[in-house]
Amino acid sequence: MDKRVRFRVADYEGFGILDGEMVFETPSLWSDERGRAHEAGSATLLCPVTPSKIVCVGRNYAEHARELGNTVTEEPLIFLKPPSSLNGPGGEIVYPKISERVDFEGELGLVIGRRARHVAAADAWDYVFGYTCVNDVTARDLQRRDKQWTRGKGCDTFCCVGPWVVRREEVEFDGIRVRTLLDREVRQDASVTEMIFPVGVIIEYVTQFMTLEAGDLIATGTPSGVGSMQPGSVVSVEVTGVGVLENRVTGA
Repeated sequence: MDKRVRFRVADYEGFGILDGEMVFETPSLWSDERGRAHEAGSATLLCPVTPSKIVCVGRNYAEHARELGNTVTEEPLIFLKPPSSLNGPGGEIVYPKISERVDFEGELGLVIGRRARHVAAADAWDYVFGYTCVNDVTARDLQRRDKQWTRGKGCDTFCCVGPWVVRREEVEFDGIRVRTLLDREVRQDASVTEMIFPVGVIIEYVTQFMTLEAGDLIATGTPSGVGSMQPGSVVSVEVTGVGVLENRVTGA
């Protein structure tokens, strides 16, 4: 399995393919053309995507909606996180001074492979390039106080993504589970088949009003078990067949 990455070495920063103990430069996330090779141990992995937009689905697992005292919506509940919130594997989640509760939310991320507009649900998978791990970090107190989610979801470092992207053909979707561990203790564990709105419905709904570009990211929602983090905590999001995304929380 080749893993699509962004990485940095002494004289290069860009996309690549991680294959065993070597990482190869590539012109883009989806290119199979392999350029110079580097030892993986010498490379720093970065956030693997550079999306023009980050589209998120709220309350897409019934148990998660209930644990926060919310009802299940009749249509997908869509919100955006700004690209400035992106954070890569191993990056620090900065606990903002304006918040007193910051939560983890482990999710499956979909990376769009080509421009998508007015896509039918039956055709949606043709537009998905691959999967990645996402931690939709949330300042829960700000989210509740504001009644909308821009501050609570959009702080710098609040969209952790990685460590790489795996092509969707290489992973059996129905076998994917999302697990989140806080300081090595499992807090979330659910199958993606429990999503209220499946991938086809999400993409059809979003592309009715918004054009998705190649490289855009969709965070498909978090299962039950979300909880707060503190500076010093380590949070890991595991997606079956994809990998493990780990980040540490630090004070502002």
